Amino acid sequence: MSQPALIRRASTSQSPWAFVVLVFVLAVPFYGMGAVTGLQLLPGIPVAGLAFVCPALAALILTRRANGAEGTTALLKRAFDRKRIRSKIWYLPILLLLPAASVLAFAVLRLTGTPVPAPQIAVLPTLLLCVGFFVGALGEELGWSGYAIDPMQDRWGALRASVLLGSVWAVWHYPGLLQAHRSLAWIAWWSVGTVAARVIMVWLYGNTGRSVFGAALFHMTINVTWQLFPVHGSYWDPRVSGLIMAATAALIAMLWKPGQQARPREAAGR
Repeated sequence: MSQPALIRRASTSQSPWAFVVLVFVLAVPFYGMGAVTGLQLLPGIPVAGLAFVCPALAALILTRRANGAEGTTALLKRAFDRKRIRSKIWYLPILLLLPAASVLAFAVLRLTGTPVPAPQIAVLPTLLLCVGFFVGALGEELGWSGYAIDPMQDRWGALRASVLLGSVWAVWHYPGLLQAHRSLAWIAWWSVGTVAARVIMVWLYGNTGRSVFGAALFHMTINVTWQLFPVHGSYWDPRVSGLIMAATAALIAMLWKPGQQARPREAAGR
């Protein structure tokens, strides 16, 4: 059986709610390690951040149960399904939208009187961040994009599914954010930007032939731009970035055609 046929067959048997429950269950040991050790992998990223493996692991477990080894192989191959991105122009928003939003956030902070220092960006550390965060993004997007979003879109359409999945995605990060000593107000504004980012990601996913590789690249830019923001993201204001992301997602939602929301598989077959 061809890989596209396997993916279509898998989508009909996927349970997004079983997936969500399993992701949270698998994350519990990582939440516990973060709470016990109090260590940080990078500034602002506690040990609980290692839970990035859980969405992929949950997707592989459920896919193996439903479709056997053939199904898990097909899912893993989606990590590098760059050939699905037939129109290379989509690499521009995938790679540049978040940096542009970050530059705008920096400008807003400066213009409103926040004494934000100039960013210090070195080439080699930035490349290492890209590699590390891309691996982490694949660990998440093989689950969120590769497993969960298609059956959710089939039921609720892309826009509602992306808001719902974005909300789950945000809540999944809450234990790590609390362990990083983020305030409730900080988390609330961060959640606005995170849900908006998922809306944008699902829009990109639908327009790149359902490419998990493309979704992971975009996910990578979220974390890289945050770490590059002065100083290691310590001046990053979720109120500003959240409103910028929400405005971007709202604009996309207004321009999003109904056909793009309801027919992700047809887009993939173009």
